Amino acid sequence: MTPTITYIKEWQQALQNEIFHLKKFGSNKFLVSNGRLLSNDGSYTYYFDTTGSLRVPVGSTIRLEWGNMKQSGRILSSEGRGVILALEQSFGDLIPKAYLFHDPWELLEQLIQRLDDIKKNKQKRLRVKRLMDPSMPAKHPIEKSKSTVHELVLRSKYNPVTFVWGPPGTGKTYTLARTAANKYFQEKRVLILSHSNQAVDVLISEISTFIKKKERYCEGDVLRYGFHSGELLANNEALTTSQLLQKQDPHLAENKEMLIAERRKLKQDLARSFSKRDTNHLLELETKILKVLDKIRQKEIQFVKDAFVVGTTLAKAASDPAIYEKEFDVVILDEASMAYVPQAAFAATLAKRVIICGDFKQLPPIASSRDPLVTLWLKEDIFHRAGVVDWIKNGRLHPHLFLLKEQRRMHPDISAFTNQYIYHSLVGDHESVLKNRKGIVEKAPFAGRAAILVDTSFTGAHCMSERTSNSRMNIWQVLLSFQLIHESYLGGSMSIGYVTPYRAQANLMELLIEDLYEKERLTADIIAATVHRFQGSERDVMIFDTVDSEPQTRAGMLLTGKDSERLINVAITRTKGKFIHVSNRSFIRKHIYIGKTLQQLVEHQERNLQTVGTGEIGNWIRNQHPRLQWMHALKLENVFLDIEAARSSIVISLPEQSNLSEKWQEKLRFREKGVKLMVFSEEEWAGLQANQMVGASLSFPFIIIDERILWLGLPLEGAKGVQPPYIAARLDSAKVCEYFLGQFLAGE
Repeated sequence: MTPTITYIKEWQQALQNEIFHLKKFGSNKFLVSNGRLLSNDGSYTYYFDTTGSLRVPVGSTIRLEWGNMKQSGRILSSEGRGVILALEQSFGDLIPKAYLFHDPWELLEQLIQRLDDIKKNKQKRLRVKRLMDPSMPAKHPIEKSKSTVHELVLRSKYNPVTFVWGPPGTGKTYTLARTAANKYFQEKRVLILSHSNQAVDVLISEISTFIKKKERYCEGDVLRYGFHSGELLANNEALTTSQLLQKQDPHLAENKEMLIAERRKLKQDLARSFSKRDTNHLLELETKILKVLDKIRQKEIQFVKDAFVVGTTLAKAASDPAIYEKEFDVVILDEASMAYVPQAAFAATLAKRVIICGDFKQLPPIASSRDPLVTLWLKEDIFHRAGVVDWIKNGRLHPHLFLLKEQRRMHPDISAFTNQYIYHSLVGDHESVLKNRKGIVEKAPFAGRAAILVDTSFTGAHCMSERTSNSRMNIWQVLLSFQLIHESYLGGSMSIGYVTPYRAQANLMELLIEDLYEKERLTADIIAATVHRFQGSERDVMIFDTVDSEPQTRAGMLLTGKDSERLINVAITRTKGKFIHVSNRSFIRKHIYIGKTLQQLVEHQERNLQTVGTGEIGNWIRNQHPRLQWMHALKLENVFLDIEAARSSIVISLPEQSNLSEKWQEKLRFREKGVKLMVFSEEEWAGLQANQMVGASLSFPFIIIDERILWLGLPLEGAKGVQPPYIAARLDSAKVCEYFLGQFLAGE
């Protein structure tokens, strides 16, 4: 068994190595403008306009760069479209434009300091040892267990460490909230922690609602501490420190609001004109605000002391002595599979008992460095590193692992794959889920079907790498997926998610939705994101776009690497009632090993007759969007009308060995006078009389007219590996055309 001190030293080194990597390669960068020197009393205080609200905590260390000059400083205040900084040295009186850098490694440095504290504390070291080596016998009386909640209450009463495995939809929030409430009823002090604000908000809201139902709620006993989204907690009575302050000391709260409103108005005045009197007044206001904030801080510390249930993030807990210097009876760490191992260990040291809850079959923590210690301790979760997962590989559950084994989220046709292939048949469906999801399943597209594979095989070689990031994207599958969103919305679905492994593809879809579906988004919840960003969310309808296809010669690591099972699991399990998988079956068969999860998913969907090929596209596309239309590629009337109507430009891609018909050549050659023709091709095409030849052979044909109309799938003579029925898409979007052309015209 590794000594605890060795663990701590390795964690500190891993965190240092990650900090070193971040310092070398990554900072958050913001443009600031109209900088004005407010004061040079002690430090140099500057006011700047910002393009939007900066989500950088007050007090954070920052770096300002203007031309060749660089300065370190701190954020004094940040709200609305203005920020006040304290810099170490002067940049002069006026700074027209500069860049502000905020470095996210401060949180890692604070965690290193907490690990130093643990080194010096024998009791905390023992708690780390129990977490990392949970080999002590299980002491809870299993025969007394009456329910899932009761068993978790018993486990966490008798054992120092309890691991909870909560696959999607298995009632994790329900179980944890009632366990926390049970501890509260016994007058135990409970700390709720998670890496995300949203997860903390959800749990605190659920706990307070349950306690109120039991009519045992006392104001101030349940506290949401730190930044929160506000939506979930807005309707609850005094759960946050600001709500409590408003109730218990309204004068102090009003004084703060009044001073901040006065400062905001003064900043607006400063933006218009600049006077010494205004500057002095602003600095006086800052001093008053600091005094008020200090009083509020003392109140907040008292709120934390008085509360029995406190919820906050891991980052806040590691940086705020009001949390890390306090002793609790129980810590509940939610979404632990996304926390660094040192964070989980730090959480465990804050209480006599710890409940570690998460799903190690979902995405692991994210770190940037490739250093071996970073890979070992920051890129894998506590379930793996404490040896809990090893038991499952051997066909048994660890004595201290409690599995929530009944899912209530997904229709059984969707969960059938994950239950068997991801969760080793340990998870089943609750009897209610079939009935509860029937309404979603019955809606278009594919009415009556819950799981569908839309196969894009032999529709063209559309997969390419985004120019700046090298992330993959596939314009054909984006348009097809948008059509699925459109059909779902018109079919009555108001909760629709689109996920993909690749950021470039998610960004392209977001661009398309913003342009074509702005109004619809006012009435429906429609989101496009990477799978990583979507973890923790759910939607009625989910579209999972895997992107990869020809002309790529290998599948991307996101779909084949060691974490690909987890990524695909997250993509599927966000779904309630209709899972639509957009994938190129032919490419997957050719380039992904049989044992890989994506290959298994495609085979599973084939066996269960869930596949829809291109030949069926006319059956499920019932509604042509005014700006995205699908038609047979052999019918050329519409594309020729667009070419004839061109007023400024035509761009055409003719891949190698394209054999353009005389009819096409004639239409392009006899275009309107003044319409410039640009041709992407390695051949000369002298007969087209192009204004510009770009000597690049792209993998698929397209036409862009007047930088607004995109035709995809035409000219058909340029398409390779395409099988009938031949489909073309016409998109009317200046935004997409501009972005799309930008991918090919970098050096032109």
